[in-house]
Amino acid sequence: MSERESINGSAERRLGVYKTYKLYVGGKFPRSESGRVYEVTDSKGAWLANVPQSSRKDARDAVVAARKAFGGWSGATAYNRGQVLYRVAEMLEGRKEQFVREVAASEGLSKSKAAAVVDAAIDRWVWYAGWTDKIGQISGGANPVAGPYLNLSTPEPTGVVTVLAPQKSSLLGLVSVIAPVIATGNTAVVIASADAPLPALSLGEVLATSDVPGGVVNILSGATAELAAPLAAHQDVNAIDLTGAGAELAKELEIAAADNLKRVLRPLPAEADGSDPSTDWLAAPGTHRLTAFLETKTVWHPTGALGASGSSY
Repeated sequence: MSERESINGSAERRLGVYKTYKLYVGGKFPRSESGRVYEVTDSKGAWLANVPQSSRKDARDAVVAARKAFGGWSGATAYNRGQVLYRVAEMLEGRKEQFVREVAASEGLSKSKAAAVVDAAIDRWVWYAGWTDKIGQISGGANPVAGPYLNLSTPEPTGVVTVLAPQKSSLLGLVSVIAPVIATGNTAVVIASADAPLPALSLGEVLATSDVPGGVVNILSGATAELAAPLAAHQDVNAIDLTGAGAELAKELEIAAADNLKRVLRPLPAEADGSDPSTDWLAAPGTHRLTAFLETKTVWHPTGALGASGSSY
């Protein structure tokens, strides 16, 4: 409790207002349908908050929301998606102090180191925003075929992607796995770090006040294995990013994902669960995550007969 001066000049004590963390599904902030919560503590074991412990029903609801949002988001122009991602960076910049506190508490970092992580996360949004209308230039184009036709390949989003966020990098790693998924027109169901979910749940508030349509990103908190298993087997999920899964869990999820031929992204060695401190995520991300959840559509267009003097249109 704290003291403050009242209107009439006398001192009074007031209760602090604790933040209530909720899930982010379909553009709304529900509690878990199970009613369960679990305690989140800082690196020293001190209580930080009670957060929802998502159920399988919450996971299924998130997939429904992601599928509903996919048509509009994938149909938006790449330039428009870039503007939206840049808007997320703007909103995150405006709430930097909050995220510095949450990252510092979640990851046991000093304020200065947490500030550097938050700055890098904001810059990462901007970086991926710039790639939305450029990725097609490196993953598609005209193919050099011989014949009376043009052969063009263009990238298209895979669909609904389940993302297992890094367990230790609660914000920078989280942004690094979400941004490339939605930058290329996919929608995401994200399982936040089980031990450090607060920055992820607060990111949902940033997304809701940005121009990201509801359902494009859905954020769940809780036990990673409990939520990942039904999502890996879900027939309406098209791909899964295993970054936040340990080796044993990742193997089980890959087997489940094979049932409907999901795309599976295995983490790089530096990103694997148990060895992903924030410094690993500070490196330049490259484009491998942008291309991981893209399909290639090839169109053959006849141009007419080829004569001695060349093709005729």
